[in-house]
Amino acid sequence: MEHFVWNADPILFSFGAFSIHWYGFLFALAIISGFQVMNFIYKYEKKPIEQLDSLQIYIVIGIVVGARLGHCLFYDPAYYLSNPLEILAIHKGGLASHGGGVGAILATLYYAKKSKVNFLYLLDRLAIPTALFAFFVRVGNLMNSEIVGIQTDVAWGVIFPRVDFLVRHPVQVYEALTYLIVFFVLSAIYLYTKKKENAGFIFGIFLLSVFSARFMIEFVKVHQAAYDSILNLNTGQMLSIPFLLLSLWLIKNSVKTKG
Repeated sequence: MEHFVWNADPILFSFGAFSIHWYGFLFALAIISGFQVMNFIYKYEKKPIEQLDSLQIYIVIGIVVGARLGHCLFYDPAYYLSNPLEILAIHKGGLASHGGGVGAILATLYYAKKSKVNFLYLLDRLAIPTALFAFFVRVGNLMNSEIVGIQTDVAWGVIFPRVDFLVRHPVQVYEALTYLIVFFVLSAIYLYTKKKENAGFIFGIFLLSVFSARFMIEFVKVHQAAYDSILNLNTGQMLSIPFLLLSLWLIKNSVKTKG
């Protein structure tokens, strides 16, 4: 059986010694797209757009710092604690979505307290562009031929020559499509239902759908942590459990809590 071969060049274009990578381009596109979605939401709710400026800056910083620290401390703590300056070497790659999620939440909490805005109200709205952000990031991983799946014989298996010549699950595609679907579902809930009035509901649905999918996809993903997992679950799955528990609590409490 012939399988699809994915051998995309991770560099979008080069000019002399200067290069733009697909991952960096898509990461920037993810941020810009998130800004546009939040701009639409604020205009839709007739809120002052200028309130978004500092919020978006805090969140970008929170995502990048949290994702980098998450990768270093969750997936290879021994190496990075022995070589702390390597934590700053973001250009070498290594961002963890769980850490990015925690960073974004903490940045939002800081902004909410500083600006006296309802914390869950913000998280509900931010969940929508965050799903789109995650879609672009996973497409970036695909362009880098990184975060690959385990070997498989399914018809849609993909060969990543930059990794090896085994047929593997295209887990980057699984996740990217999942996050794009979540984005459209959350957008529909926000636009066409009254659930956005229940503080924490949209954010709870976001966490439940994203981390349920992440938990299941991890079964066909090559383990990324540099240490052994426990309970037959890998690091990505173990880190997903707290988010899943939080999602259930948010959805349950949102039924009786108005924003």
